[in-house]
Amino acid sequence: MKANVHGHKETRTRTGIKILLTSLSAMVAETSTFPIDLTKTRLQLHGESQPLSSSTRRPTNSFRVAAGIVRDQGVSGLYKGLSPAISRHLFYTPIRIVGYENLRNLVSADGSLSLSSKALVGGISGAIAQFVASPADLVKVRMQADGRLINKGLQPRYKGLFDAFNKIVAMEGLGGLWKGVLPNVQRAFLVNMGELACYDHAKRFVINNQISDDNIYAHTLASIMSGLSATMLSCPADVVKTRMMNQAASKEGNVMYKSSYDCLVKTVKIEGLTALWKGFFPTWARLGPWQFFFWVSYEKFRQISGLSSF
Repeated sequence: MKANVHGHKETRTRTGIKILLTSLSAMVAETSTFPIDLTKTRLQLHGESQPLSSSTRRPTNSFRVAAGIVRDQGVSGLYKGLSPAISRHLFYTPIRIVGYENLRNLVSADGSLSLSSKALVGGISGAIAQFVASPADLVKVRMQADGRLINKGLQPRYKGLFDAFNKIVAMEGLGGLWKGVLPNVQRAFLVNMGELACYDHAKRFVINNQISDDNIYAHTLASIMSGLSATMLSCPADVVKTRMMNQAASKEGNVMYKSSYDCLVKTVKIEGLTALWKGFFPTWARLGPWQFFFWVSYEKFRQISGLSSF
């Protein structure tokens, strides 16, 4: 009996340490790559509701968007919305990473699952985590998009993190914090299918085939593969999520998109199919470094803490 109690306490302690380490690693990764995420969000909102033939629509790319942000707002403008992004990862990352590892080990003690099984476990973990963290994600997108108002000489909608939460709840109700939650959860399912399953599978492949030991080289190779697969799967859902979360109802209660499906159809109809992969390069350019910073930090923190490799 005492052995069981001791075992449960030890398990809870290890889980608590993993939650702390994932949060720390996510903060390192998020801060390091946030300017790329901001550029991606602005790029995805560029040309919104403007047909391809529109004379007012100018082509752009991630470099022009980033340069414009620095020119108009200074270097600090590249970190607009960092506080809600950090807040989001305090919930999102521990739930999806620790949840994935626990589910994986529950299904198979040695973690030797098929890639499809890992993809399913990763998708479920990511979807649950994103639902919990969706309010912070919505605030992040709104604050990132506010920079466009500043560029036009207008006042931003929100002064900061808490002001954004208060105003959204006051004007749109508590449910307003979960606006766009469906495309958000869909994207998280796809991202984590590619990210967690591919990282886990790729790392084991590299180690088992003696390409590298369980070190920074194996972690880097695995993170590159997982970043690419996650971006390919999630970019269309990410575009829809960004646009759904950015829209706020007018005084008359009108919105541009009635649902995620309506957003998808209108985006393709007005801007073409390729619009669904808007921001692909900055998304991949961010996911790759983000995963590198996260996984290398997380694996190192686990080693220092006396935990086994992920």
